[in-house]
Amino acid sequence: MALMFIVVGCRNGETNNSLVETDLQAHEPDEGIIIEEKEEENPTLSESDTEMEDAVVEKKEAMYKINEKTWAVEPIEEANEKIVLLTIDDAPDKHGLEMAHTLKALGVKAIFFVNGHFIDTEDEAAVLKEIYDLGFPIGNHTFSHQNLTTLEKKEQLKEIVSVNDRVEEITGERPRFFRAPFGVNTDESRKIAAEENMLIMNWTYGYDWEKEYQNKEALTQIMLNSPYLNHGANLLMHDRAWTSEALEGIVKGLQEKGYEIVDPNLLKMPE
Repeated sequence: MALMFIVVGCRNGETNNSLVETDLQAHEPDEGIIIEEKEEENPTLSESDTEMEDAVVEKKEAMYKINEKTWAVEPIEEANEKIVLLTIDDAPDKHGLEMAHTLKALGVKAIFFVNGHFIDTEDEAAVLKEIYDLGFPIGNHTFSHQNLTTLEKKEQLKEIVSVNDRVEEITGERPRFFRAPFGVNTDESRKIAAEENMLIMNWTYGYDWEKEYQNKEALTQIMLNSPYLNHGANLLMHDRAWTSEALEGIVKGLQEKGYEIVDPNLLKMPE
């Protein structure tokens, strides 16, 4: 059955913001603790201690789910409907850590979808670890960002599982979210995601790869005034200089419009 969703490119402007009829099925495509009392009356946590606490994934009751037809975030029962989800792809390239610090200062969460080729050195691994320690969920965006429909099953397996292995090696936790390059999944990628207990996630809109929006002002304006901004919008952004510059304005603008930035840890995961 053909599904309608917004395809809005993920890299190098290879796709655009338009409604495209896509048949996804046609492509073959996660004893009590004894606390020792201290004499200090008002103990305080260091900044590093706080960051490490944030890095622990809390066992929270799911309040939202992903609509697999529209990729919007929907409330479960009585949760707030006026929410948006922030996601950042192609991390951690040159600006991901700066973006994480910006979001941390603003007190909001986002999923950082990583490419394996950005975390294959020790320095790159340290950057990813810092993003994770700041409290941000890490998602899988494949190793080399290839269109999965062009790859054999064993190549798809390597593209996906190698990233999970590397992220776990660095952070101690396997990714819980999967985003296929260009938003194009295959039967095989869906199978692998299920085996790895990852939630498949595309998006509803994003603009930062389009030339006319590759500056702070234009990107901020379109992200806040897009016709696709509505309850449950799943926002796609990338690890880019202009996106990093616009990020604070985008978040504050969304909040001024009354949108809550949803915590990814509140999303319902595959059973």
